[in-house]
Amino acid sequence: MPNLNIMVQKYGGTSVATPERIKAVAARIKSYVMKGFSVVVVVSAMGKTTDELIALASKITATPSSREMDMLLSTGEQVSISLLAMALHEIGIDAISYTGSQIRVLTDGNFTRAKIESISTERISRSLKENKAVIVAGFQGIDTEENITTLGRGGSDTSAVALAAVLGTRDCEIYTDVGGVYTADPRIVAQPSKLKEISYDEMLELARLGAAVLHSRSVEFAKKHNIRLHVRSSFNSEEGSIVMPKEEMMEKYVISGVTAKRDEAKITIRDIPDRPGIAARVFGLMGENRIYVNMIVQSTGKDNKASISFTVLKSDLDKAMRLCDSLKQELGATGFDSKQNIAIVSAVGVGMLSSYGVAGKIFQVLSEQNINIEMISTSEIGISCVIDDIYAELAVKVIHKIFIEPEQA
Repeated sequence: MPNLNIMVQKYGGTSVATPERIKAVAARIKSYVMKGFSVVVVVSAMGKTTDELIALASKITATPSSREMDMLLSTGEQVSISLLAMALHEIGIDAISYTGSQIRVLTDGNFTRAKIESISTERISRSLKENKAVIVAGFQGIDTEENITTLGRGGSDTSAVALAAVLGTRDCEIYTDVGGVYTADPRIVAQPSKLKEISYDEMLELARLGAAVLHSRSVEFAKKHNIRLHVRSSFNSEEGSIVMPKEEMMEKYVISGVTAKRDEAKITIRDIPDRPGIAARVFGLMGENRIYVNMIVQSTGKDNKASISFTVLKSDLDKAMRLCDSLKQELGATGFDSKQNIAIVSAVGVGMLSSYGVAGKIFQVLSEQNINIEMISTSEIGISCVIDDIYAELAVKVIHKIFIEPEQA
């Protein structure tokens, strides 16, 4: 879009939770308009509105239609965009609000977890050329049959990054209730450090492994389209953290962040024949039933028998166990079991690419605390360990103390 200095911003639910907060967001937007920016703002539903709507639906039925849930949940953003536009009008800024359908955010037909396929810029372009601030409902779109769809939890982040991409801007500001990306959860580590910059790959790993600052799909979108994400607080004017290509980073720590993911459970299928096709059958069936599988470990014992352990979301555990039961006879397994009181503790950092002995040191640190490791998964920039849930916070603290605090000092 020529001759327009576009700034795309996203404000989360806590940022617009009350009329006072909405007015504060409007004042911030006005400051950008006065600096000469053409502003496109993506807004989430106010506060806990989405949770309240889900609870409301549960009072009607235990098994709501996915289509109707999307119809219901999309109303939360419609409230916040209209109120924000009114707040901007009140302080002398011309603004217009649009739902996802009005600007043609076209998605696939996967209700509650839709993916964006295209966005029309025609209506936004026209409004920006009329010097209007454009306020867009995040988290939502429409499919080819004009059904309202939603993008899943954290989908407003993805909406904002997608808009930045189609509008041709390099930067996207994500405003939330925290000041940026931290080296650990402040509820676990007393004084974690705020990272000035972090790579897409590190942020993706941290988001996938429990860090709730950014939705992983938004980071994937940003990486694909080379959009820098500036994560900052809507409650102050301090600089936040910039998510960017690792090639552009000035500082690369061995470990940039430590997380604990506590919403998964472990399943073990025991004594199955160690032959080709077993794993394909198990995880193919999980995929067909839309069950997210995270960590997988296969071990071979005596008599050519193997065991497979893997983790799934606790919300999918019952469904996954029923599928395992249906496979038991086919696979020739002697049995299977599950464990819910686990945590996946992970250390992530691009500095691991050029460092040696990181895994051994992490294992030693956990051993010194008598923390048993049940499963291990590694990547170029991450190490994850499944441990007993009661040790999750202790594990995060000791890894953070050994690896991060000396580097950040």
